[in-house]
Amino acid sequence: MTALALLDYASVLVFALTGALVASRKQLDIVGFAFVASLTAVGGGTLRDVFLDRNPVFWIANPNYILIACTAALLIFFTAHLAESRYRWLTWLDSFALAVAVAAGVAAALQMLQPGPIVVIMGVVTGCFGGLMRDVVCNEVPLVLKQGELYVTAALAGSVAAVSLTRLTDDMTLILGLCAALTWVLRAGSIAFGWRLPNYKSRAPKN
Repeated sequence: MTALALLDYASVLVFALTGALVASRKQLDIVGFAFVASLTAVGGGTLRDVFLDRNPVFWIANPNYILIACTAALLIFFTAHLAESRYRWLTWLDSFALAVAVAAGVAAALQMLQPGPIVVIMGVVTGCFGGLMRDVVCNEVPLVLKQGELYVTAALAGSVAAVSLTRLTDDMTLILGLCAALTWVLRAGSIAFGWRLPNYKSRAPKN
């Protein structure tokens, strides 16, 4: 199994768990759980593959990804009530999913010998858009857009670090490991310690 396939499996599983947790907060039925989990799990990777013209899209080539997402949905459907704080579980699982998915996007673009800017964009797209779709469909404020939080910034930093490291080494384990680690550290720091970027402050127009 390739590194890209492993990253895709991991991101699908963890993102599916977050989608199912959001479905539990919205008190959806089991089909709704499966739909939201699957959308979250494959959304970013689907856009990545469409943009890169990877044919067929990864979950069409291997439907096991959808099976994993549905299994995760079923698991959460019967166990979500045991969690003391589903939102806390959601944010931390989402941080792990983000880190893995960003690395998966970077890996796919590097595998296709894309230039640096495209590699960075694919890392951000793969990491951010599944969760964005989840939150929009479920009428939640997207985690991606929470004021000042490091989310897209974390994905961007991890992707840029990976591209920079390719100039020094061709060790994909090291490159993707750094990408995932930096992405997660920044996102986790934002959750745990309140790391923020400054927000725009409106000012009265000058006469």
